[in-house]
Amino acid sequence: MKVYNTLTRKKEEFKPIKKGQVGMYSCGPTVYSYQHIGNLRSYIFADTLKRVLEYDGYKVKHIINVTDVGHLTSDADTGEDKLEKAAAKEKKSAKKIAEFYFNAFDKDLKKLNIEEPSKWAEATDHIQDMISLIKKLEKKGYTYRTSDGIYFDTSKFKDYGKMAKLKIKELKAGARVQLGEKRNKTDFALWKFSDKKGERQQEWDSPWGVGFPGWHIECSAMSMKYLGEHFDIHTGGEDHIPVHHTNEIAQSEAATGKKFVNYWLHGGFLTFKGEKISKSKGGLYTISDLQEKGYDPLSYRYFTYTAHYRKQLSFSLKALDNAQKSYYRLKNSIREIKDDKKTNKKYLEQFDKAINNDLDMPNALATVWNLVRDKKAEGKINTLKKMDKVLALDLLKKEKLKITDDIQQLVDKREQARKEKNWAEADRIRDELKEKGIILEDTPEGIRWRKA
Repeated sequence: MKVYNTLTRKKEEFKPIKKGQVGMYSCGPTVYSYQHIGNLRSYIFADTLKRVLEYDGYKVKHIINVTDVGHLTSDADTGEDKLEKAAAKEKKSAKKIAEFYFNAFDKDLKKLNIEEPSKWAEATDHIQDMISLIKKLEKKGYTYRTSDGIYFDTSKFKDYGKMAKLKIKELKAGARVQLGEKRNKTDFALWKFSDKKGERQQEWDSPWGVGFPGWHIECSAMSMKYLGEHFDIHTGGEDHIPVHHTNEIAQSEAATGKKFVNYWLHGGFLTFKGEKISKSKGGLYTISDLQEKGYDPLSYRYFTYTAHYRKQLSFSLKALDNAQKSYYRLKNSIREIKDDKKTNKKYLEQFDKAINNDLDMPNALATVWNLVRDKKAEGKINTLKKMDKVLALDLLKKEKLKITDDIQQLVDKREQARKEKNWAEADRIRDELKEKGIILEDTPEGIRWRKA
């Protein structure tokens, strides 16, 4: 298996630290709001990577963090804590906010067939681990105190910015923070002090004063707690490269003196009208939003496979509509295949080659289509079962059909056209329904329909 390592900017052969085992960490959600489809593309990518590793025979220990404290509205360690801000706005406890939005996120993962990690690591359950890590850094001389917190001095870490290839000398020093000054612009908070004790819902005693952890220290403390000081794979979105993951590497390697992670994999943005999906730019749908518009969640998973995970993917409802039509056509074609109990070695080898070439899912998907369309190919069903362990598209799953009002209207219109012997219109409506994933069957007992 080969993967593109952001740290080296090269495609490398994957070699685990321990034979047959993989330690993998993925940056998880900050649970102050719903996760939109741009966020969820990252989790589909991480899930696909995990499935490929398992397909290849590895035992994967996968950790995903849940940030329920400490993520400020600015990467510059300024602004409000996102959880505290949401709690104030919704007039609920921060704990209730975190529970509500995590549960909504977890439901979305299930809709997308994303497997649960080995461990959900919630930041608020690991405060003492973070304090211990900060104390190690303090003992080694990497920290200093300002009026608003304890900071990591990036000038003391020789290779700071190596993954992002930051040109540190070109950055301005002495950038001001809300309640003090940093020595270097790239310095970041390890522990933030509460303005006044008791004003925050979430704060803890520490050797430096009452406060809460910085966002970056959370991932280092929790990943190393469950995977060790040196582990195999770390994933996240490409936006994490210059700040969050750069800071993780610095504080982790400064504390342990060891290499932190062997392979860093980053997913590209989901874009809308040429820009990263965001609340201000638009295109910010949740999976539930798409379901209300008539889209199957797995159509979105299929859509993400149409581009390589490292490339930005342009989203529009029209593009998703085309993906859903393709997905339903694929499922409908598979439904007509008879199982001969064989396996097609040729197509399985092509599929293996694609998925193990830095998760080349567009080629993997093309291989599936070629297999289905190959009239001479044997072993289709068994081969598709193996492929779907990675794709997770429920390609052979038979589902109960829920008819929506608009679908029922089309069925009724077609029936009327048949009564009027308007066969052209009846066929047109039948084709339209097929595009929407509904297969009509005319039987002596009447019309039956099923999902493609």
